[in-house]
Amino acid sequence: MKIKTLTALLITTALSAAHAQTLSDNAVKIGVLTDLSGVYSELSGQGSVKAAQMAADDFMKANKAYAGKVSVTGVDHQNKADVASNKAAEMIDRQNVDMMVDMPTSSTALAATEIGRQKKVISMVVTGGTTALTNEKCNKYTFHYAYDNYMLANGTGTAITKRGGSSWYIIYPNYAFGQDLNRQMTAAVQENGGKLVAPSDATPFPNTDFSTYLLKAQSLKPKIFGTMQAGNDLVNVVKQYNEFGLKKQGIGLGIGLLFETDVAALGQDAYAGALATVPWFWNFDARSRVWAAKFEKAFGKKPTWAQAGVYSATTTYLNAVMRAKTDNSDAVVKELEGSSFDDFFARHASIRPQDHRVLLDVHTVMVKAKADAKEPGDIYTRLSTIPAAKAFMPLAESKCKMQ
Repeated sequence: MKIKTLTALLITTALSAAHAQTLSDNAVKIGVLTDLSGVYSELSGQGSVKAAQMAADDFMKANKAYAGKVSVTGVDHQNKADVASNKAAEMIDRQNVDMMVDMPTSSTALAATEIGRQKKVISMVVTGGTTALTNEKCNKYTFHYAYDNYMLANGTGTAITKRGGSSWYIIYPNYAFGQDLNRQMTAAVQENGGKLVAPSDATPFPNTDFSTYLLKAQSLKPKIFGTMQAGNDLVNVVKQYNEFGLKKQGIGLGIGLLFETDVAALGQDAYAGALATVPWFWNFDARSRVWAAKFEKAFGKKPTWAQAGVYSATTTYLNAVMRAKTDNSDAVVKELEGSSFDDFFARHASIRPQDHRVLLDVHTVMVKAKADAKEPGDIYTRLSTIPAAKAFMPLAESKCKMQ
């Protein structure tokens, strides 16, 4: 009996050792490449690092074989493409990072994912929006999570134009994200019978003074003033939009990309009535509330959808590692491609193998007036849900040639 017990113990030990050997450095290392100090630090930043750490902790707790084997590090890319390239290479070469996640600012996402492609390290882009990531810049090791500019325009541009916003004047930040979102939003407006009253204007990034563009909007008198800025830039645009009295003059506000922190910075009434498209919000339903409460307890603030997306993306990656029984990128990619899942963030989700676009349900929302909020942070009225199959660019329109 003792011999059988000893034999069983030796077999179990050997299997555990063999399992451990499938992980490089006997660990899974996750790098959160993010904005820790700039215009996107509130919506992403340390909150994204915390979200990734929570995902790692929850995964290790649920899967004892990985206890103590998943680590998370946060790195500041300063919203600069050259810094992102250098930091990505440094994380991979010196820290042996197995997966990079988050990547706000499209230019930094494009730069970092190119390093990931060269070094065969998986990137899960959550906060960078450019559709180039699943089109002409797609590659085997890059996955685009949560949202993209096509989804934003398809949701918001379509909804506003159909609700009577037939004429637009658009401004956008002059870098990859803004340039792409301007193209997508313009196309959505025009495809739904709307028009631009003047060519869109590029603005410096980052920027604090948008008076020139607001004065131009006053003279053009469009039904919708479209702002494709994000983070602190969007906050400055909306603040000045209200100071210049455009809303009182009958010029509505069309927001390309909106985060909860943007609304909190000025208060709901500054944005009241504005439409946006989001992949998630904290009080969408009971599942969302449970996770949001856990995050708020850990971080001290309610999560943005970007931070929730980082948790979901990190978990999706780790589950693929577990299924593959290795953190070898090629093996994990095979597990991710074509997979389906449903969590508190990504509803009816799947990963399209041809271009690595993560498909999920998204929501067109309207910002509530403060008087209509039922509790702190209750900022959205959901107008509609766009099913995953219809929310993102059809595969037939993709320019992806998977490398």
